[in-house]
Amino acid sequence: MLTLHRVRGVTAADGTIALGHAVVVDGARFAAIAPYEDLLATYGDRARVRDWADGTLTPGRYEPNAVALLESTYWPDPRESEALGTEPLTGPALAALDMPDTRWGASARRGVQRLLAAGTTALAGPFTHPAVRTAVARSGLRDCPVAPPVPGGGADFAVLTPDGTCLATAIAGRLLFRRR
Repeated sequence: MLTLHRVRGVTAADGTIALGHAVVVDGARFAAIAPYEDLLATYGDRARVRDWADGTLTPGRYEPNAVALLESTYWPDPRESEALGTEPLTGPALAALDMPDTRWGASARRGVQRLLAAGTTALAGPFTHPAVRTAVARSGLRDCPVAPPVPGGGADFAVLTPDGTCLATAIAGRLLFRRR
């Protein structure tokens, strides 16, 4: 399915922002990058349009500290907020918890969601804990360099507002996070 992402601008390979540009995603790849009006005229009758007009489409974040964030940090379940609070736990607070594989996996999934909500599309590994490795693999996050959007390139991107708030994160063209 074709998706036309309307944005305020698209970050180019040299770091400049092409204002008024948009992108068309075809499956897992960028099909076109051009001014929004041109793409709408070409693809509008057969593409779903996602409007992120307040944001800039940019390569997603690369998280070099992913191992620490997912294997040395516990991300509490909201149902545990009275007992554990809502902030991530590390060090002695983490050591005091009973952490079977199922709890590690659930924590890693919540951590991955936080990373996606920050616009992360790639992580540094390797991950040694099996439950964490599984959570990362299922999310689609990869250990790879972050590339700028180019036609024919992989559609891994984030849409960020001028203040840095992430509106959307997509990996291989799949929208994995959307701010409501």
